[in-house]
Amino acid sequence: MPTAPDQPLHTDTSADAGAIVISVDAMGGDLGPAAVVAGIADSAAKNPALHFIVHGPEAQLGALIAARGIAERCTIRHAEGVVSMQDKPSQVMRSGQATSMWSTIESVRNHEATVAVSCGNTGALMAVSMIRLRKLPGVNRPAIACLWPSRNASGFNVMLDCGADIKADAPDLMQYALMGTSYARNGLGLARPRIGLLNVGTEDHKGRAELKAAHELIAAAAEAGQFDYVGFVEGGDLPSDRVDVIVTDGFTGNIALKTGEGTAKLIADFLSDSLRSTWRSKLGALLAMGALRHLKARIDPRRVNGGIFLGLNGTVVKSHGSADATGVSAAIGLASQLAQSGFQDRLAARDASVPQSGQDAPLGEIEGGNHS
Repeated sequence: MPTAPDQPLHTDTSADAGAIVISVDAMGGDLGPAAVVAGIADSAAKNPALHFIVHGPEAQLGALIAARGIAERCTIRHAEGVVSMQDKPSQVMRSGQATSMWSTIESVRNHEATVAVSCGNTGALMAVSMIRLRKLPGVNRPAIACLWPSRNASGFNVMLDCGADIKADAPDLMQYALMGTSYARNGLGLARPRIGLLNVGTEDHKGRAELKAAHELIAAAAEAGQFDYVGFVEGGDLPSDRVDVIVTDGFTGNIALKTGEGTAKLIADFLSDSLRSTWRSKLGALLAMGALRHLKARIDPRRVNGGIFLGLNGTVVKSHGSADATGVSAAIGLASQLAQSGFQDRLAARDASVPQSGQDAPLGEIEGGNHS
């Protein structure tokens, strides 16, 4: 990989005071930078307060951004290198300083942007984020939190860890519960989230030793952390309205996430095939077109695209590698929401000390005070 330049070709973000600046890796996705720039354009149209630092080859990105008419909303940071899905994290750590991924994280580290968004290699992105942003005090293992479609009023549950680390002992699971609480407050606006610990059954005697130990730790911290602990939950509870945050290790969480996404796509394909099988079904589909579009939107994984890296000195949103413009826009939308809420400061406050009342309450509950 080439050596990183001493200075980026563009250093003036030109963002207005009070603008939300999002750092975007344009080169990590399977569909290339065109899909990422299209997602940026969609986000820019939805939110006039957004400004973007876009990382990748200047000539290529300049043409794509100009074609979308968003040049005044974007600053290009030239980066020749690209982290592929096949690159090992250790390889990227040794020689990835000139890549768009590294440059994207640097913008957050240097406080030029509030949140980083990348569709790139998850392992490499976590490794770069950890080495450049560092872990928050008291955090042993960072986690990836994702949104799971559910029957709750918000439409989603939070699940973590979704794949940052395959292992998690009892104190780690306890930390995930606290970070998940903060995310649910600021991402979903829930004043007192309900926390569940994923297990093979809801009975207290079931599960591995670390799960039983975490069960006791989380229950003991519920009052001080201002969350309700519902106890053990099962896989069937992931989309239910029984819980708001599901805590698990990264191995289990990642398998559950990929299984859910694959099942949603399978159901959509089966439904589409069935509705096209006969003239009667085609007529029925035509009459039910509005309801079918609503169902398709609700089970579309692109709507909840974006896993949050929690436990770092900076916010990083990991978009799916296969994300199209709609998926990238959803990830940016989540990033901007967290930036507006002051989420990172509140998460840092929660992880730095024993949870204190109101320290990560939604913005509407804190007027004129310290938002951290």
